[in-house]
Amino acid sequence: MKKITVINGPNLNFLGIRKKSIYGHETYETLVAMIKNKAEQLKIGVDVFQSNSEGAIIDKLQKCYMDHVDGIVINPGAYTHYSYAIRDAIESISIPTIEVHISNIYERETFRHTSVTKCVCMDQIFGKGLDGYCMAMEKLIEL
Repeated sequence: MKKITVINGPNLNFLGIRKKSIYGHETYETLVAMIKNKAEQLKIGVDVFQSNSEGAIIDKLQKCYMDHVDGIVINPGAYTHYSYAIRDAIESISIPTIEVHISNIYERETFRHTSVTKCVCMDQIFGKGLDGYCMAMEKLIEL
């Protein structure tokens, strides 16, 4: 059975609380349930992880390597725009990784247009809401 890990960065645990006009009214618990349902449909294993800490996200990426995970879906949150440490961790593990953003980062503040992690991911999905996670999972399974 294929195994995918979904990693969520800072403030994603505040879905449904933070900036509803941008991120919607669905909660983080709704997102996790949706991801687990999609995994059942795809007949794959899934681990969902969230942290507000850069180091914990890097530790999780490295654990994915040790656990022989088949693919990663990552929403690095604000770390997308400046965390070269997360970028380097993604690059070092050589696991197919797709970057996901709920909003269209290219239609928001200028600083959000830069993604330092995009170049080490096989794809980037943005502006599709929570459905972007399911789209990423499907793409990873197609590999």
